[in-house]
Amino acid sequence: MTRLKCIAIDDEPLALKLIARYVHQFPELQLVQTFEDAISGAEYLKQGTIDLLFIDINMPDVSGLELVRSLDKKPLIIFITAYRNFAYEGFELEALDYILKPIDAKRFAKAVDKAIDYYKFKNNDAGGKTDNSLYVYSEYRMVKINLDDIEYIESMEDYIKIHVHNAKTILTLMPLKKVLEKLPADKFQRIHRSFIVAVDKIKSIHNRKVQLAHAELPVSESYMDFVRKWMKFK
Repeated sequence: MTRLKCIAIDDEPLALKLIARYVHQFPELQLVQTFEDAISGAEYLKQGTIDLLFIDINMPDVSGLELVRSLDKKPLIIFITAYRNFAYEGFELEALDYILKPIDAKRFAKAVDKAIDYYKFKNNDAGGKTDNSLYVYSEYRMVKINLDDIEYIESMEDYIKIHVHNAKTILTLMPLKKVLEKLPADKFQRIHRSFIVAVDKIKSIHNRKVQLAHAELPVSESYMDFVRKWMKFK
């Protein structure tokens, strides 16, 4: 069984005790140390390797944001704080999640489940199965998207909009080329400088238009080879 080594840093002793209690409910986690100040926590991180860090943001000596920025090798990060206004900074540091105090047990569990899933995904440890998911940062936290739910992906300059079946679209800061590299080539195809489609979601192709269940997308000349291959096997 996968076990993630983790530490918690928070200047509030009661918060640390609560985090420790919640962590011990997960057999996949191993809490190796807790710290009431960021400096001691930072020294530990320089000497040892951990997989997951629970860290408060607003601490008197060094803020959690400053500590995370100083790390050469960052573990998975879950920020725990009483302040909402640090969400964007957490997003910039690619925090896995952002939990507001007082810490709710269900909200904590949701963040931990996400950390375990993402750790397995990154380390190719899915019990022999291929993880059929895409992980992106959206709304200041990591979001897991089932590949089978994606209909198409749309470029919006520096951002992409992921159109998901029966759900709201997901906006994330990432170029279209980069997300294409994360997708299986047999399931997704770029058809235009602004669009990637899920191949199995295509209903028809006619006059350089790809018809999906909820959209009609143009096909650029440079991607017509895909259209010819698709029509050949239909």
